[in-house]
Amino acid sequence: MNPEDHYLALNRQAWNNKVPFHVHSDFYDMARFLAGQTSLKPIELALLGDLKGLSLLHLQCHFGQDSISLARMGAAVTGMDLSDRAIAQAQELAVQTDSNATFICSDVYDLPNHLEGQVDVVYTSYGGIGWLPDLDRWAKVIAHFLKPGGRFIMVEFHPMSWMFNDDFKALEFSYFNDGAFVETYNGTYADTNADLQQTDVSWNHNIGAVLSSLLQNGLTLKHFEELPYSPYDCYGSDQIVETAPNQFQIGHLQGKVPMIYSVVATRS
Repeated sequence: MNPEDHYLALNRQAWNNKVPFHVHSDFYDMARFLAGQTSLKPIELALLGDLKGLSLLHLQCHFGQDSISLARMGAAVTGMDLSDRAIAQAQELAVQTDSNATFICSDVYDLPNHLEGQVDVVYTSYGGIGWLPDLDRWAKVIAHFLKPGGRFIMVEFHPMSWMFNDDFKALEFSYFNDGAFVETYNGTYADTNADLQQTDVSWNHNIGAVLSSLLQNGLTLKHFEELPYSPYDCYGSDQIVETAPNQFQIGHLQGKVPMIYSVVATRS
């Protein structure tokens, strides 16, 4: 098995394992979602704006809550994810919510072999690119699917937040992509007590690498912002504190380090 097939197999299995725990977790709050509440956060809602009548491709959609929330805003949404179990759950959820969102199981890099056409918006968020080793290939896929004048919208965890050790007291990992990080751990960010042990492979991508990959593949930067909080408490550490409703920061570093960044770029 070549290295790419190996990491894809490990990560697909890891995400397949997470799906049933995530669906039933408080983190994803399925009851609230099924009652009609959006799973999207104010950060991305402000960037997305009016989606009525637009076509949208959602990269790495997990089990579909955000994709269906985007469809509820009036977009024609296609969600894709590596995990076949997540896609099956997303398809079931679309039926359950009477959503017209559609879903495809694919690796990001291989998506042009599974999907045709171009869209008005390509969207990705929170914990997506860390599973991808090569951002140039990622940006090429984005450019491939965007119509001329189309928008790429991204909200992502800041690479600096992944540099710390578990108690956020020391810098342990590189800001730059120094290669694959292979980790075996128990539980999951949505349920730290889940009876689950798994191994996955990830990469840290610095901001310069993210922006350069987009610019070098024909996109024009329209917006970039760094924020000192995360809308999610997903770090598995008691050092994370809620400093305002749904705004989580590192307790002893409140306001001093970025936790989230957002990007909007257009294709010429």
